[in-house]
Amino acid sequence: MDFDFSEEQRLLDETVRRLVKDEYDIVKRKSYIAAPEGFSRKLWARYAELGLLGLPFAESEGGFGGSAVETMIVMESFGRGLVVEPYLAAIVLGAGLVSLAGSAAQKRAILPQVASGKRLLAFAHGERQSRYALADVETTASREGGGWVLDGRKGVVLNGDSADTLIVSARSAGTSRERRGITMFLVDTKAKGVGIRGYPTVDGLRAAEVTLESVRVAGDAVLGEPDGAYPVIEHAVDRALAALCAEAVGIMETLNAVTLDYLKTRKQFGVPIGAFQALQHRMADMVVEHEQAKSMAMLAALSADLTDVAERRRVISAAKVQIGKSGRFVGQQSIQLHGGIGMTEEYLAGHYFKRLTMIEQSFGDTDHHLNRFAEVTLPAG
Repeated sequence: MDFDFSEEQRLLDETVRRLVKDEYDIVKRKSYIAAPEGFSRKLWARYAELGLLGLPFAESEGGFGGSAVETMIVMESFGRGLVVEPYLAAIVLGAGLVSLAGSAAQKRAILPQVASGKRLLAFAHGERQSRYALADVETTASREGGGWVLDGRKGVVLNGDSADTLIVSARSAGTSRERRGITMFLVDTKAKGVGIRGYPTVDGLRAAEVTLESVRVAGDAVLGEPDGAYPVIEHAVDRALAALCAEAVGIMETLNAVTLDYLKTRKQFGVPIGAFQALQHRMADMVVEHEQAKSMAMLAALSADLTDVAERRRVISAAKVQIGKSGRFVGQQSIQLHGGIGMTEEYLAGHYFKRLTMIEQSFGDTDHHLNRFAEVTLPAG
């Protein structure tokens, strides 16, 4: 199999690397986080100009026909810079759901606006009791005339406080944790009965708690097939997991680079600490973990749109397990090798480790995906 990038992919890689290098350092990142929405609208518009926001969509949908591999390229560079703009929340997840499940009319109305940076989407799915179970949905959707009434609460909605439109999952049939009976709805964040409380997360990003109290939506607000949203949600989350794996690889690459630089410059007993063999061994192990993670992230990107659902789940979970283990090892070793400075707010290493920790917990931690991998791989009984 050829793992080399095409000419267009190399150009994309170079463009995004240059952009992140020019626009992100610890001082600029802090200023973006301090903005009212927790990210830079100016940079978001720049992403739109470069075509990054429309990259994953088909040309017929107002995009550029990119695949999960192009998303991997973008997310890896965003990981290197610890980018705070909501690419995962708004593009990979939010717009990805519209692309997967939306009607032709919905795609025409929404995706070009997303690609131009004029509309932000957020996926309101997780609930207090659900943890990592995608089918655990208790928010209700009741038919009323030709429309629907939504009631419930959603938690940790990524960038929900900056979104214009929420994609809300609700139970329209069946019982909690039943895969059949979940429907997705497009909900205006300013609609009557919608409450949003935003807050910063430990890694410098944003999330929100969303309440829905007798929120009325029209019949054409349904995204996809009524009662049949689960397979689409699972597919979109698998794409998001592949994107997170790529982001983690970019973070690990940068952590290794700054740690190696520190070992070369920090002196103890009159010599650089990198001269000590024990620390050289640690650094070598960090490089090996990064390479293993990079291989699995690439495999995840190549498998994110497999039509064989069982195989897709198996590969994505295997990648998430490797990313979780490698990310924790690289992060912990980097902090140990830096010493106290590694955890200061003024130094980037601690911020990178925080983001790796959040990635490990996102959409299922290492244990969860190890179990999912076993369920798909091992024969029943």
